[in-house]
Amino acid sequence: MKHFNGRNLKISFVLVLTFILAGGVFAIEKIKRTEPSKVKIGLNCYSFNQPLMAKTMTVEEMFRISASVGFEAADLTGYYFSTYPKVPSDEEIYRYKKSAFLLGLDISGTGVRNDFTLVDPEKRKLEVQLVKDWIIVASKLGAPVIRVFAGKEVPTGFTRKQVVEWMGKDLQECADFGAQHGVMVGIQNHNDFLKTAADVEEILEQVKSDWFGLILDIGSFRTTGNPYKEIEQVVPYAINWQIKETVFINNVETKTDLKKIAAILKNSGYRGYIPIETLGAGDPTEKVTRFYGEVKESIR
Repeated sequence: MKHFNGRNLKISFVLVLTFILAGGVFAIEKIKRTEPSKVKIGLNCYSFNQPLMAKTMTVEEMFRISASVGFEAADLTGYYFSTYPKVPSDEEIYRYKKSAFLLGLDISGTGVRNDFTLVDPEKRKLEVQLVKDWIIVASKLGAPVIRVFAGKEVPTGFTRKQVVEWMGKDLQECADFGAQHGVMVGIQNHNDFLKTAADVEEILEQVKSDWFGLILDIGSFRTTGNPYKEIEQVVPYAINWQIKETVFINNVETKTDLKKIAAILKNSGYRGYIPIETLGAGDPTEKVTRFYGEVKESIR
């Protein structure tokens, strides 16, 4: 066995220390953006959740509406495939891919509903496998990003630190798998386990992969008086967005100041998709058409 002398150990220590100080792969880094901001306005298909789930509207019909409104992309959540949570057939995947392509729409992402706060490790393995299965679907769709959730609250009998540790390992496994298939894994802040910008950064620091980032949901920072400050804090990690009609200021639902969002986008140099998501009562086509116009006027 080869032995290290004191000089070798000293050199090794210096190299490791330099690597850590330089960032290395020991924590996710802010995305380096060198070009001016450039965005593509997309639709998060959850805006049509009610008719899609009720089967009164098909995915193809929803794509046609999206194209006619003027959207450049659609984020096709996994819920709207016929077999979810099981993976759909290649025929269904490619049918939707072709439909979007012929309408001039990119498929900007897809997503699943997972929970990494589950206490049982075997149940969490199933959640990891769910994400992996849909990473394959995303790859076949040509979707560059898959959205995942953190999960619910801290379970009884455990500390947040313990949950963060196991959640980080699960997300690392997902990110590594995504890297093997050319799909980025984005965690969405969803007013669940992730309520604040600090919560988001705490999780991002657990994953050592440049195939992992944030789906920045502007409507889910609810515990502080200034959601725009929270958004600005985490925008360097954003790989996709959810632009919503309202934000919460001092826990009061308030119409989104799209000019402030536009300024954050411009200052951050973000380049990519900004899917919009409209929620609540009302005709979804009317709602997305109106909000698309507002976003386009403010962002472009």
